[in-house]
Amino acid sequence: MVDKGYSYYRTVIFTVMFVGYTLYYFNRKTFSFVMPSIMEEIALNKDDLGLITSSQSAAYAISKFISGVLSDQMSARWLFSSGLLLVGVINVVFSSSSTVTVFSGLWFLNGLAQGLGWPPCGKVLRKWFEPSQFGTWWAILSTSMNLAGGLGPIVAALMALRYDWRTTLSVSGFICVGASFVCLVLIKNEPSDVGLPNIEPGTMKGKKGSSRDDSTLAELLLSPYLWVLSTGYLVVFGVKTCCTDWGQLFLIQERGQSALVGSSYMSALEIGGLVGSIAAGYLSDRAVARVGLSSYGNPRHVLLLSMMAGMSASMYLFRVTVTSDSPKLWILILGAIFGFSSYGPIALFGVIANESAPSNLCGTSHAIVALLANVGGFLAGLPFSTIAKHYSWATAFWVAEITCVISTIAFFLLRNIRTKMGRVPKKID
Repeated sequence: MVDKGYSYYRTVIFTVMFVGYTLYYFNRKTFSFVMPSIMEEIALNKDDLGLITSSQSAAYAISKFISGVLSDQMSARWLFSSGLLLVGVINVVFSSSSTVTVFSGLWFLNGLAQGLGWPPCGKVLRKWFEPSQFGTWWAILSTSMNLAGGLGPIVAALMALRYDWRTTLSVSGFICVGASFVCLVLIKNEPSDVGLPNIEPGTMKGKKGSSRDDSTLAELLLSPYLWVLSTGYLVVFGVKTCCTDWGQLFLIQERGQSALVGSSYMSALEIGGLVGSIAAGYLSDRAVARVGLSSYGNPRHVLLLSMMAGMSASMYLFRVTVTSDSPKLWILILGAIFGFSSYGPIALFGVIANESAPSNLCGTSHAIVALLANVGGFLAGLPFSTIAKHYSWATAFWVAEITCVISTIAFFLLRNIRTKMGRVPKKID
């Protein structure tokens, strides 16, 4: 009967979070989806468009870090639902606006609200799923972004046939508002909220009903493994961003390929990434189920290192073997392999950062490594393009490739250090 209870609540909670985060991501991209329609009505130049989108990106990076810390201090379901409510309201207000200043301000606020979405999801998943299931469900939940990103332009285009862009944004916003109340009712922070035994061992109930752990923030920050993970995530996310942002230009400008091949390469990369995320979660969960988690090393490391090596190899082949005469199929295969090899580690870094931290600081742990990943994303922008400007795209990709190789070797050498972050009981030591 208890197992049936877990199954029911897991299904309901995961489904609600999947739909909720799909709405989060769709409403993060609504401006991009309806941008052509907006430009037909309001005169916006490239600088205006860049200002609006950049304001959201900056706010999102800040908010996601703060939200990760907050998820350890307050109810995850309230945080997730409140963010979705704010996202909906902001989209509705945006639909009635008409100036660049207001657009930028509202999209900055949208970025702040967007950051409240993912950290609570990780917190709830860890509370409801066994360690041997955590990676799989984390990866599947992350595909909600692929779903929203793939269907979003189609939905927006279909609505544009009958309605204007303002109606599209307002309808989308009102759906978010309604869904936020459904999420608040159906999401449960942990099994004990519905009378079931908590899954995580070694946690005690505090006065206010939240799980309490003896580890402190200082002990988390002094854990070397936190910074090993953060550095690895910075490199992997930065290298992935290099290929997604600049891969098309490399193919077109230096390898003589068509724009169609460039866009097809990007599609193949994203498809490979979708498969890679789910495969990384599932296969690493199988490893955890076989040997379990310990204070030193992590069963997910083998797959993580294999995929990081795959990133380096596929980048080398992409840089060296692709010419103007290369078969299109070969280019697409390289794109799919790189996507598979890069999105897998991105999922795994998040899972490992969450599960290796004390239960009362898992949101903070993920917030720190995600913040360093955003730094990697920044380095893949202007610094990377500056290298290409002074030398070539091939040289810039060579730098990214070498950085990835060095990071993989370093992570391999450190794979068996203490992975249990925070305070470790003396008996375990």
